[in-house]
Amino acid sequence: MVQDYSAAHDGSTEPARPEPGFPFSAIVGQDQLRLALTLCAVHPGIGGVLVRGEKGTAKSTVVRALAALLPPVVGDDGSRPARLVELPVGATEDRVVGSLDLEKVLRDGERAFQPGLLAAAHDGVLYVDEVNLLHDHLVDVLLDAAAMGRVHIERDGVSHSHPARFVLVGTMNPEEGELRPQLLDRFGLAVDVAASREVDTRMQVVRRRLDFESDPAAFAARYAAQDEELARRIAAARDALAGVELSDTELRRIAALCASFDVDGMRADLVLARTATAHAAWRGASAVTEEDVRVAAELTLPHRRRRDPFDEPGLDPQQLDDAMRDAGEHVDDAMRDAAEQPEPDPEPDPDGPGGGAPEPESGDGGDTSARSDDPADRPDERERPAPGRAPDRPAAAPSAQFKTRLLTIPGVGEGAPGRRSRSRSPQGRVVRSTTEPGRGLHLVGTLFVAAEHQVARGRTDGRMMLAPSDIRGAHREGREGNLVVFVVDASGSMAARDRLSAVTGAVISLLRDAYQRRDKVAVITMRGSAAELVLPPTSSVDVAVRRLRSLRTGGRTPLAQGFLKAREVVLREKVRDPQRRAMVLALTDGRATGGTDPVRRAKVAASLLADASVASVLVDCESGMVRLGLARELATAMRGAYVRIDELSAEKVAGVVRAGAAAFAA
Repeated sequence: MVQDYSAAHDGSTEPARPEPGFPFSAIVGQDQLRLALTLCAVHPGIGGVLVRGEKGTAKSTVVRALAALLPPVVGDDGSRPARLVELPVGATEDRVVGSLDLEKVLRDGERAFQPGLLAAAHDGVLYVDEVNLLHDHLVDVLLDAAAMGRVHIERDGVSHSHPARFVLVGTMNPEEGELRPQLLDRFGLAVDVAASREVDTRMQVVRRRLDFESDPAAFAARYAAQDEELARRIAAARDALAGVELSDTELRRIAALCASFDVDGMRADLVLARTATAHAAWRGASAVTEEDVRVAAELTLPHRRRRDPFDEPGLDPQQLDDAMRDAGEHVDDAMRDAAEQPEPDPEPDPDGPGGGAPEPESGDGGDTSARSDDPADRPDERERPAPGRAPDRPAAAPSAQFKTRLLTIPGVGEGAPGRRSRSRSPQGRVVRSTTEPGRGLHLVGTLFVAAEHQVARGRTDGRMMLAPSDIRGAHREGREGNLVVFVVDASGSMAARDRLSAVTGAVISLLRDAYQRRDKVAVITMRGSAAELVLPPTSSVDVAVRRLRSLRTGGRTPLAQGFLKAREVVLREKVRDPQRRAMVLALTDGRATGGTDPVRRAKVAASLLADASVASVLVDCESGMVRLGLARELATAMRGAYVRIDELSAEKVAGVVRAGAAAFAA
């Protein structure tokens, strides 16, 4: 959606001015968010802002208010206000980057390009609400355009390029799922917002909102002078940006700071330098100082510290203080060395004294891999159960994680966009043209078919003549995210053999894979006399990891209850989200215990999963010299794929496991 003037609805030809939006100056609190948006307005090359926060924290209000502060866009037709372009989550790639102008093709037989939303956002604001729900390939397109300032299109026989400099702002609620770390890094700045817990602040927020709703024009007029002053400062800072000096001293401070946080690549260094320069220009200073670097680091580094998808975001102020102090010492040492040794030292001889690897230090800093701080790993300190109770103790620490092989559901679905199983998707790539309705119009296929008949149809005036039989639909294929229900055996038979460490390590590896493939997950544990749903279906996969790390083990193995609980979760979720296909991933040694004939009951419950058309994979965790092979029998009963736990690693075994297949083929 492009916000601009629109024609009046009363029949007049005069343009109707829309109702004023909430003024930027009237926002209460959210100082860091307002500063981040302002700096990106001063220097769009920073790469945009990602706003993370709970619902109802004025994320959208602040972003929409920013557009009114941007300098007007000057073009061949004069000047116009900067636009706010909103990109809907369901937008297609054609709508975002542009496509062939169908009207000109059909009317004039001329190949022409019709710009998309990126062109409309030039010199304005491109706003993506719920950016974490946007398809990954569209996020890549947006971030590439924001970084390059131009869009290049090579498609449908058209080659086109146009400028696309805009302030990119994405908002998201972390409870609905996170962005991949690779995409997090592509956003220049990130800000976490939350509602204030101060009563006076909350009262002020409500009062201003009610005043605005009562009379938007009067409320906007009250803050017009402050907004005009902000707009003037942004324009002045933009003009002064090129003249701001970034000295080698501050550049060294920036490099040392990024190195101390061990960020990947060089993007953080570049963004931090641009942000510090923009902050200096915003202050009206002629050179970057340590203060500018500190402010820029608070906005640039928090989201780049997530080395793992399940790391907590954020930046501890004390940690930043320590890093700034260390960076300052590095700068001081470099300046002192430069003063004492004006001439550069020759390169050291790698084979000379001091050229070898440093000797390891002796003392207490040696290998501690054999030690453990977990009481569960020390037999004399393990929690002893009361008489008549099943053993109950924390699970051992998860083993090392690994990249898992791809587990997919057979067939082609129509679920939410993701990266796991094949699906028919309006956002997917065009595979071919089809005579069926398809997913949209296959324009090139339609024109090629029509071109063969132009002479026979008597085309004389240059216009292409179409017939209904020419129309070709687009057959699109993409990937969908699935619901993955983990059924984890946490019984005594697993813990007694210290196998649960390997199992939890494997589950966390599979959860990481689910995170990257945009799945929803649920976690069921089996221990004692019941199966427990410890995590209902959610897109916040990192919550599943936290629950799993606090898992307790012990007791019998109620496999039948676990499979029945999984079936119940899948069927209930199917009512809420009927298009999302489900896969049950059970990790067990297959040794059902408790009750009468527990193995037979487990097989019956497993067959009920198959009867409900639920795809499944059973991961056999049995180890040791003597193996009963019960897990394979359960996999056969549920008509699912069977794989041993040591075959989950993508490095060890290549191939795809398709759930629902009775036989497993590597």
